[in-house]
Amino acid sequence: MEARSSYRIMCLAGIRQLDLTQHCLKTFADCDKPRIDRRKQHQTLWLPATNPPAAWYVYPLPFSWDWPRNAHLAFEHAPGETWEGDTMVPGIEVRLANARPIFGWGEHSIPADAPLRRARLHRTCRNWQFAWWVRANRAVPEAEPSAATAHPEGPEQLLLR
Repeated sequence: MEARSSYRIMCLAGIRQLDLTQHCLKTFADCDKPRIDRRKQHQTLWLPATNPPAAWYVYPLPFSWDWPRNAHLAFEHAPGETWEGDTMVPGIEVRLANARPIFGWGEHSIPADAPLRRARLHRTCRNWQFAWWVRANRAVPEAEPSAATAHPEGPEQLLLR
């Protein structure tokens, strides 16, 4: 990976289970999280080929935060394939070996009847958009709700008084 900008956050998640009541990183309930250093301009990551997750998802968030500049790239294990290019938003160039990018997902991936589709924080979250795509196209299961996220009235809400 080569970063052409500074990033506040840079995460890589190997997706195994989803929590569609959450957005951002919490959407990927059970995931592999290899260490990635947001301060390095160039870095090489070796990801395990044995028991790979359904998909990998890299998402650097810019410094200062600007939603349109959030760089995202989804990819999956594909022995013998290579790819080189920018993430969804130019700024991070990625070279993949034995993997291929996953394109074609976005807000349209969210089913019309998804319970949180109208919630702006969920609908506009690219992690949540990809979670719906990977659920439909790679049969990634939903995690059992934890005590922290299971609420009879729906997902936990922040109350300000």
